[in-house]
Amino acid sequence: MLTSASPLVPSTGNRPLPYRCRAAAYPLNEVCSIPLGSHDATSPRLALRWLRERTQHITDQLDAAYAQPGLHWLTDEAEHERALAYLTSGTGYQLTLYDESTRYVLLAYPAGATP
Repeated sequence: MLTSASPLVPSTGNRPLPYRCRAAAYPLNEVCSIPLGSHDATSPRLALRWLRERTQHITDQLDAAYAQPGLHWLTDEAEHERALAYLTSGTGYQLTLYDESTRYVLLAYPAGATP
């Protein structure tokens, strides 16, 4: 007889997840940022995956000329390996995109580190 089991979800107990991911928009001439999402990841690879997904979401909404740097980053495997190496070594990684009126900052960093 076959039974279905729910997928295993890694338990972190009471300890915080090891990587924090954040995205925010910073409109020019504004005092406050606009949060665009956050995520806690259990590994550097999952943190990088979240950065890729959010970068895709942001570039999808930018005009073509402003989307080009983000689209290039999405296909730059060498840069992804570099980001993964930073995260694995305990260093944060940041990607910044721009349009005519806003700066978009995406970052991932180890929990406990200053973003």
